[in-house]
Amino acid sequence: MEPKTEANGEKDKLRHDRKVKKEIWRTVKFVLLSLSAGLIQIGSFTLMNEVFHWPYWVSYLIALILSVVWNFTLNRKFTFKSVANVPVAMLKVAAFYAVFTPLSTWLEDILAGRLGWNEYLVTLINMFLNFVLEYLYWRFVVFGKTIDTNEQARKEQEKEREEDEKRFREETEERKAEIPGEDTSSDQG
Repeated sequence: MEPKTEANGEKDKLRHDRKVKKEIWRTVKFVLLSLSAGLIQIGSFTLMNEVFHWPYWVSYLIALILSVVWNFTLNRKFTFKSVANVPVAMLKVAAFYAVFTPLSTWLEDILAGRLGWNEYLVTLINMFLNFVLEYLYWRFVVFGKTIDTNEQARKEQEKEREEDEKRFREETEERKAEIPGEDTSSDQG
């Protein structure tokens, strides 16, 4: 373990700041990709509900499945950058939806079917609930131990390490130059 020094403290702060920024960016990516999944869900729901006139719950269920497959595929690769075993990860996602789908379908039926709420408003409410719960579940359960393990993430981590080392070398040289009487040339014998 490295002794506690000012440079190590700065390295820790830099790592912490980078981790916070990375998590914020991960959340932003999840939001953007989830919006695209939401468009797929609304678009397919509208097609089945308005054009084909399928039963409401059938339209909702199929639209939900289409959006989940889309969202899983993109977020696994780009947001969570995970090499998680796809069948295992999909089983975890299926477990989430084994609970969420009946509850959200029931909520859709109660609010839109029985109470007469606008079908699109109820779908948007369920999409918001799905978004929040899905992010938390995927972040901590589905991909939690495999986040940033794909090739793209490894390359980014290597680049960060190289940039850190370069920065810390430069800062160390600057500090040495600030100390009066200390020679920082590397050609001493």
